[in-house]
Amino acid sequence: MTVVRVALANLRVPSTPTESVALATSAIAEAGRQGAMVVCFPECFIPGYRWPGSAVPAYDPAFHKQALAEVAEAANRAGITVILGTERMTDRGLQITACVIAPDGTIAGWQDKVQLDPSEEDIYPAFANERRVFTAGPLTFGVTICHEGWRYPETVRWAVRRGAQVVFHPHASAAEPGSYRPTTFADPMNSFHEKAVLCRAAENTCFFASVNFAIEGSSTTSAIARPDGTLQCFQPYGQAGLLVADLDLDTATGLLASRCRTSPL
Repeated sequence: MTVVRVALANLRVPSTPTESVALATSAIAEAGRQGAMVVCFPECFIPGYRWPGSAVPAYDPAFHKQALAEVAEAANRAGITVILGTERMTDRGLQITACVIAPDGTIAGWQDKVQLDPSEEDIYPAFANERRVFTAGPLTFGVTICHEGWRYPETVRWAVRRGAQVVFHPHASAAEPGSYRPTTFADPMNSFHEKAVLCRAAENTCFFASVNFAIEGSSTTSAIARPDGTLQCFQPYGQAGLLVADLDLDTATGLLASRCRTSPL
């Protein structure tokens, strides 16, 4: 049996970009103390997700460079792989991304968001057109960011067909006025989103690890679904903290993803 421990950083929304770095480095240290091999943060945790009406400052390359350096140093001290929800400026413009940082503090690569939610297109003028997988010890993993994992299941299948046993899903979901307030994961009265977490795992025979901010009243929380589509664990709604789980990689065979005969993915 090959077991890896992962952590999902279900943290409160940072009040400032500077605080986002402090919260991230503290969570990395705690994940390392708990023996996690990988820790994943929500979408755009640094400098903060740009919700409509939010006060997140304009992209600052100097701040971003320093923030990544501090997170990389924390990863190195903890000896852990970090999947950091953030943003970056490319020649195509500002993009939502996940920066994967290796345990030695080097940047292993980026998974830029390929499928934007329509509400994001005015804020982020650029999107990616490439996907990749990453490794951490015996673990191969992919990343699908928020809207991609909810609405484009092909993004998960792509990674699993290339060896990913786990697909991490950084997302950002806040409470909507008048929306249902769940207390149990995948409540039938709730939106479709948490059911999609179970589906992404079951339809690909992989683990699917979805991580949100700790937001009171949000319709989603952080959770991990097993390769058979059952729920392994979830974080209590609105409660900040690390969701830590041991994953049996031998069960993540990718069988159903590999049997797909009609898709070039």
